[in-house]
Amino acid sequence: MEEKRNLRKERTGFVVSNKMDKTVTVAVERKTQHPLYKRVVKKTKKYKVHDEDNICNEGDKVRIIETRPLSKTKRWRVVEVIERAK
Repeated sequence: MEEKRNLRKERTGFVVSNKMDKTVTVAVERKTQHPLYKRVVKKTKKYKVHDEDNICNEGDKVRIIETRPLSKTKRWRVVEVIERAK
C-alpha cells in the first residue's frame, strides 16, 4: 500500500483561474518535439485542482499531485504554493 501512494504524478504549473470555491484551474506547460518539423513546441494542459483553504491566487506557481476523483473533473490537489504572483 505504501509503495502505491508514492507513484502519484506531480506537476508544476500556474494558476489561471480561482473563481470557483475550493477549486483552481492550473495550466501546466511542457515542451515537446513536433513529429514532422522537429521543432520544439510548447503544449499546455489545464487541470481542475482542489484547493481546500482557497489560498491560491491567479498567477501563483503551484505544485499539484494526483489524487482520487473529488468531482466530475477534479483529480488533482494543491501540495504547495511555490511562488506567489507579483
